[in-house]
Amino acid sequence: MSDSLQEAAVTEETDENRTRKNGLYGGVSTELAENMKQGWADTERRDLKPIAQTVHTARRRAALAARFPGELLVIPAGNPKVRANDTAYPFRPSSDYVYLTGDQSQDAVLVLGPGQDGAHEAAAYLLPRSDRESGEFWLDYHGELWDGRRNSLGENEQLLGLPCRDVRTLTERLAAATGPIRLLRGYDAHVDAALSDKVTAERDIEFRAALSGMRLVKDEFEIADLRRACQATVRGFEDVVRVLGTDTPTPERAIEGTFFMRARTEGNDVGYASVCAAGPHSTTLHWVRNDGEARPGDLLLLDAGVESRNLYTADVTRTLPVDGRFTSIQRKVYDAVYEAQSAGIAAVKPGAAYRDFHHAAQRVLAGHLAAWGLFGDRSVDEAYELGLHRRWTLTGTGHMLGLDVHDCAKARTELYVDGTLEAGMVLTVEPGLYFQSDDLTVPEEFRGIGIRIEDDILVTEAGHENLSAGLPRAADEVEAWMARLRS
Repeated sequence: MSDSLQEAAVTEETDENRTRKNGLYGGVSTELAENMKQGWADTERRDLKPIAQTVHTARRRAALAARFPGELLVIPAGNPKVRANDTAYPFRPSSDYVYLTGDQSQDAVLVLGPGQDGAHEAAAYLLPRSDRESGEFWLDYHGELWDGRRNSLGENEQLLGLPCRDVRTLTERLAAATGPIRLLRGYDAHVDAALSDKVTAERDIEFRAALSGMRLVKDEFEIADLRRACQATVRGFEDVVRVLGTDTPTPERAIEGTFFMRARTEGNDVGYASVCAAGPHSTTLHWVRNDGEARPGDLLLLDAGVESRNLYTADVTRTLPVDGRFTSIQRKVYDAVYEAQSAGIAAVKPGAAYRDFHHAAQRVLAGHLAAWGLFGDRSVDEAYELGLHRRWTLTGTGHMLGLDVHDCAKARTELYVDGTLEAGMVLTVEPGLYFQSDDLTVPEEFRGIGIRIEDDILVTEAGHENLSAGLPRAADEVEAWMARLRS
């Protein structure tokens, strides 16, 4: 960009900001500015109760501090992301910040720093209420008159159970910081820049892995919230069944919107982009365009989850016959996936290797593929060893679940995929078979069929609990359930 163009861009931005602050029809008179300072009631709330998870967040912060004694730990919530021009995506804070505070404020930062006695002291740095004396609350385009009331720092201290300070003072605090510092990078560019010469990538990668690993085992608050998210998700699937046309096509976007309404009514949002994949779209694992139609005779692969208001998400998939009845070939493939999922779920128990449920499910699928002649003369064991089944199974059989749909993704390998299941872990079991429409290696009747069944499984002391068991899994049960909802 030339200097003249840069200057023009700056001028344009300044003019835009000035227009917003002065209003569309002229500047701000002294009389209006004085008028806007006066006549506002005191709305400070002084008797708030702590949020439900404060006991848990305090324990989590203490556990994190114990891992990094004597170090300054910085965990940002993140900033809004631009969607287009001057509009932003709905804000969703970083999962690690939520895990350690229970707070969902944008532009916030949690700081754990060693105090005089060596023990860590925690403080949340947040935006305070908009200043009314200066006019910030209405002259700033993101002041409270525009974007809504924020909690005061005092209110947040009551809610979160930890000291809260003005985030606008944080840069000065970080500039004066000495000693070892660890940062959760990539969420707040201003914080990253302020610490750029005080942190190292290697140490911050270790920090991110530690944060991720802490979340592998869920406490009772998290389990209860995941259970609620799954229950709401069951109701969302029921909503979808009721809108599916038995004689006329149903747009995939109508399906998406139906589930979204349940997610926004009972939770915060959907936990991820809903896959509403009808007909041959069901063979595309990440079909989120949702621009097709679910037609009678087709299968609908619906992969969707409600994110709770505390930001824990369900992740459930059902493959449904749109008109309520599986065809013989659809049922044949469905039953194979159901058998595989049942084997995978049965392998979930404390003390089992994490990979056990994956191998249990995949071996069942490989057996069916062999029986259908798709491996030619190769044995099941040989084909499985060579990974030939993966042409049609494509992906792993599950993942950890929690604040993120793919939870704990940065945890150390030896703790996660090479680790051992423990009571309190929550994971998905979601085998599938996907026969692409243009796959000439399978019989024609298989082409265009994609089937996945996914449930959210809690590891318990005695074995496991299916948190999404409110949805039927077996083919006969699915058909009966759909008929009952439509009657």
